Amino acid sequence: MNKEWLFALAAILLMIGIAVPFAIGWVLAAPVQISVGKAPSDLGAETVEFKSDSGAIVKGWWCPTVNSRGVVLLLPGIRANRLSNVDRARFLRRAGYSVLLIDFQATGETKGDHITFGWKESRDALAAVDFIHHVDPSARVAIIGSSLGGVAALLATPPLKVNALILESVYPTIEIATRNRMENYLGPIGRVFAPLFLMQLHRRIGVSPSQLHPIDHIAAVDCPVLIMSGEKDRNTRRADTQILFERARSPRQVWFVPDAGHVDLHRAAPHEYETRILAFLANPPESK
Repeated sequence: MNKEWLFALAAILLMIGIAVPFAIGWVLAAPVQISVGKAPSDLGAETVEFKSDSGAIVKGWWCPTVNSRGVVLLLPGIRANRLSNVDRARFLRRAGYSVLLIDFQATGETKGDHITFGWKESRDALAAVDFIHHVDPSARVAIIGSSLGGVAALLATPPLKVNALILESVYPTIEIATRNRMENYLGPIGRVFAPLFLMQLHRRIGVSPSQLHPIDHIAAVDCPVLIMSGEKDRNTRRADTQILFERARSPRQVWFVPDAGHVDLHRAAPHEYETRILAFLANPPESK
């Protein structure tokens, strides 16, 4: 291969390396507005909506139970909506918990300009907790936040007034999350191009990388925390979850789901997931 071909190949690879981070940024931040349809009849759901400081009118399903053991707020992952949490809602209701499922701003039936990787979504989480306290002021409230949902729960300011927090596949910092994904797409060279994704944040969604550091907020959580991720998760790796766990205050627990990647952890291990979640909710660990 002559020098001209080598130069052309290098130029093509460079263009791909530059284009991929911008394409990923565009795709991940783009709104995902869909009609979620009617709630499954077995949820006993009421369609609700409430205002959020994100600027959105948050849409969701409120699923009360008689003689409720408490309320669990289900927060979906990136580009997902309340439908992704229907199976969780079912087993929680069978166990006697009332449940609130929501669509974050810019997803499902909640309008918004961009997905913001947890920043504006944290305002929706605050509004959802306020809604629960308004509907049932005496209820014990827990949150299950999957990926983006867990990030939103941690970034909420002031910290959420809840009795238990369950985090699934939550990134410690946006820099780590970006590096992991760029390596997944482009191999080891991907980390070289990760800054190109981060450069877009302020221009695209008005947020700086330093504002997307859940690890800086987890020590402010003053309730029991259960942190989970998949053993084979390449987006939120074991070391990332361990760092988050070490920063959390006691009482805290961690579970690495065997053979699971960056997926719906409930679907990956339904029996053990439900057993662990219900045990944590019923008897949260005490502070040491």
